Amino acid sequence: MIDIYFVSLGCDKNLVDSEKMLAILDHAGYRLAQEPEHADVIVVNTCAFIHDAKQESIETLLEMAEYKKKGTCRVLIAAGCLAERYKDEIQKEMPEIDGIIGTTAYDTVAQVVEQTLTGLSAVSMRELSYIPSGLTDRIRSGAGHVGYLKIGEGCSKNCSYCAIPSMRGRYRSVPMEELIEEAVKLTAGGVKELILVAQETTLYGVDLYGEKRLPELLEQLARIEAVRWIRILYCYPEEITEELAEEIRKNKKVCHYLDLPIQHCNDEILKKMGRRTNKKQLMEKIGMLRKRIPDIALRTTLISGFPGETEEQHEECVEFVKAMRFDRLGVFPYSPEEGTKAAGFEGQLEEEVKRQWADEIMETQQQVIFEANENMVGRRITVLVDGYLPEEDVYVARTYRDAPEIDGCVFFHSSAEILSGTMAELEVTDASGYDLIGMLCSEED
Repeated sequence: MIDIYFVSLGCDKNLVDSEKMLAILDHAGYRLAQEPEHADVIVVNTCAFIHDAKQESIETLLEMAEYKKKGTCRVLIAAGCLAERYKDEIQKEMPEIDGIIGTTAYDTVAQVVEQTLTGLSAVSMRELSYIPSGLTDRIRSGAGHVGYLKIGEGCSKNCSYCAIPSMRGRYRSVPMEELIEEAVKLTAGGVKELILVAQETTLYGVDLYGEKRLPELLEQLARIEAVRWIRILYCYPEEITEELAEEIRKNKKVCHYLDLPIQHCNDEILKKMGRRTNKKQLMEKIGMLRKRIPDIALRTTLISGFPGETEEQHEECVEFVKAMRFDRLGVFPYSPEEGTKAAGFEGQLEEEVKRQWADEIMETQQQVIFEANENMVGRRITVLVDGYLPEEDVYVARTYRDAPEIDGCVFFHSSAEILSGTMAELEVTDASGYDLIGMLCSEED
């Protein structure tokens, strides 16, 4: 029996690809190893979104290559974005790697493993216009009650700072019937919260059906009885329609939560970024969402230190964060990615300045979040229990306002055991930075 150890790096979209590869390998008769030292084959599904992600991928590949040197591992395979983007460099500079799998060829993982085990090298790549289909089986690697559903692949926006189109291709939607089948299988395996992801979820359906079909997809997914929450990530502001807002408002299973990465607010910077909104439009879209859905939680991401950004433009962004009072926010210092337009722009800023500006934005956002959390004290909230921390004797949960891994948590005690995936009612008794402290009132299931 051949044992395979799998490492998945990067985003939740990459995680979905990894879980599908695990299912393919399992169906092919391979056994999944829990530790790299026990594996005949090691597969690393890499990320190359920004510089730090590339470094992590390279370091992980080199770390896994040590098991080949020790003689415990026979084959090392690189898959995913780094493999897609730097195939030639990997072949030239990393002889430890036996197989390379591009982003649109992950469904060939079993064949690549089989070939490399015979002592031959293997490179499996496809055109970036391709999207593997019919792969609705997955072996879950994260929390059993949370499942990511990747509804599309690639991106057609071509923002000046982003390398995603060169690694993932143009936007392609997954057929709706395939997504429903996959969601049914996820919920049969215990998933209570479905999280819809893509490079851009709001364009779902335009390529297949000639129109945006995200509202319809939400309606169809809500009919799956076992689904309790449906969460939407990665919504481009210009593509958010009133129809989508209305579906979020009226659909009882869709969380009143929206992730809309705006990247900046200054019109000149937005134009240089290749974004398709300006400050006025962003404010109007945020206003529309909050008017239609008063309790909506809005998350965004920003880029600090874009080439040519001035102190005044940065301060404008800080003031915008103060005024908009986003419920959740993340900041990335600008990373010049080779092959992108922005990497060649004049006015590249020092890393120290980019990180300082990111810190200033986050400090501003902290005040917003901390004040909002203080105002939650005394309220009753519904949470989804994520797990138990035995060293602290507390349960960890989330409200609809919090996505796993990236947002805050709610901590509470219980004398009785509570299973992960249980919905519970809490009273908020205290706030602790980004997190809340609660007291258990009741369990729903």
